[in-house]
Amino acid sequence: MAASPHSTTASSGTSNQGWREYLGVFRYSRRAIELVWQTSRLLTVVLATGTLIAGLLPAAAAWVGQLIVDGVVAAIDANAGIPADLLWLVALEGGIMMGIAGAQRAIQIAQSLLRAQLGQRVNVMILEKAQSLELADFEDSEFYDKLTRARREASSRPLSLVNRTFGLIQNGISLASFAGLLLGFSPWAVAILVAAGLPQFFSEAKFSGDAFRLFRWRSPDTRRQMYLETVLAREDSAKEVKLFELGPLFLQRYRDIFKRLYREDRRLTLRRDLWGFGLGLIATLAFYGTYAWIVVTTVAGQITLGQMTMYLSVFRQGQSAVSASLTAISGMYEDNLYLSNLYEYLEQPITVGSGEATAGADPGDGLRFESVSFRYPGSELDALSDVSLHLTPSRSIALVGSNGSGKTTLIKLLAGLYAPSSGRILLDGTDLRDWDSSALRERIGIIFQDFMRYQLPVGENIGAGDVAHFSDEERWQRAARKGLAETFIEDIPGGYHAQLGRWFRDGRELSGGQWQKIAVARAFMREGADVLVLDEPTAAMDAAAEAEIFEHFRALTEDRMAILISHRFSTVRMADEIIVMDGGRIIERGNHDSLLAENGHYARLFRLQAAGYQ
Repeated sequence: MAASPHSTTASSGTSNQGWREYLGVFRYSRRAIELVWQTSRLLTVVLATGTLIAGLLPAAAAWVGQLIVDGVVAAIDANAGIPADLLWLVALEGGIMMGIAGAQRAIQIAQSLLRAQLGQRVNVMILEKAQSLELADFEDSEFYDKLTRARREASSRPLSLVNRTFGLIQNGISLASFAGLLLGFSPWAVAILVAAGLPQFFSEAKFSGDAFRLFRWRSPDTRRQMYLETVLAREDSAKEVKLFELGPLFLQRYRDIFKRLYREDRRLTLRRDLWGFGLGLIATLAFYGTYAWIVVTTVAGQITLGQMTMYLSVFRQGQSAVSASLTAISGMYEDNLYLSNLYEYLEQPITVGSGEATAGADPGDGLRFESVSFRYPGSELDALSDVSLHLTPSRSIALVGSNGSGKTTLIKLLAGLYAPSSGRILLDGTDLRDWDSSALRERIGIIFQDFMRYQLPVGENIGAGDVAHFSDEERWQRAARKGLAETFIEDIPGGYHAQLGRWFRDGRELSGGQWQKIAVARAFMREGADVLVLDEPTAAMDAAAEAEIFEHFRALTEDRMAILISHRFSTVRMADEIIVMDGGRIIERGNHDSLLAENGHYARLFRLQAAGYQ
């Protein structure tokens, strides 16, 4: 039964599309060469020059070798002793071989130095890109898959691609020179030389694509394995892993993921190598068939013994050059596939703020939320819904509500980490989106409940609150005094220069309450900030210590806007206004006494907590 024209057309279209995809992926080669050139022009020139020399000299060596063999045969037949020209030819071949060795050594040196520089450059590019992305990107699992794929092999692939590109050029030059010599024997020898390597090439190209698709498909599993490794080997998770005896469970999951990934690797490796071996036999048969042809031609007296030696050497080296060229093309295809991971990550869209304002249109108006709603990417529910509030200088508000009520989300919007889905937030009468990001963040000092514990000296842990004054020791001390951390810091050997954390030598660990005082001090590093936010950073402190912190905080923010988040009602009652949130909405607002009088949600929560102290 004849195939329909439509099926033939569809098959042809699929084939053409496959080849377009295959050839289109090479678009990253130019970018990789540009990246290597920008990394080190000198080393790139050395690599290119060495490649050119190493490509030209092997054919020259084979040609000189032919002259030597024919010269030896002629000298024996003439019985005329050793001609001086013959010794010069030997010296010339020795010089050519030294030139090849020198070129190969130069290539190795350039590759080694470029590998270190390029790996660093690509890693810096990845990290710089990470700094330019929005917080929402880091909360997206697909983005983490991109990041994992980019970091795993992208730092080595650009140099690999350039090496293969130059290797292809080198082998192409060698092949052209070998073909020129083989044409003196027969054009069919050149055709056999090229055709014998094609089956193995197509096989390698096919399996390279399969390997790349497997690599992309299993990115989530790879990331999950990395996570389990981190949990099992980090000091901040070690105590729970040991206490709850989670080690064997997590380790078994780690093994199971490896077994699943290994099965796929083994299947691909076996198929790739078995097909490669079978198709490689075609090249071997082609060589020995041509070998026999050259030998028969020599015995028939059609070519000299020196020419036979040259043609056999040239054909063998030419076959290696064809194989290396086709392998290089296949490898370049694979490298381009992996480089697509890097550039897919580097080309992740950036939401660039267009704001330029460094001062508000209505100074003194304070902070306004006007009908603000927000939904996290991928979520079907609003985290904030129609939130409106107004905070003026010298006033404070406390946010109260159960976990997940939207308190921290509101603070993230205030910090500019997210933009509202609808509504707007204004500071001194200007929308936050119109503010210059640096100027805005200078106005706001925030400590979140999940603050960082940097493996840095005490002072730098505090200085992290204002990078412009990161190493300012006087400001460290003023901030520590305001955060009530000064007393225990003075008791630490080394004081502000003592290493914190256990990752590095002589590091020491602080208690939870001490770490939180460091975090509070960090909030006071921005001395020009007139919006100060404490998002439950005192949860590890007892009630008396938290009350002291907030009372002190209140005294230090008399001329500023302050936002407090705490689950302790003895603390939040200090605020000028208390805002009660539930399900992302404001359900009550007022001061402590008025909210108790309303006998609503706040009053119920207050009485429940008060009952715990009775």
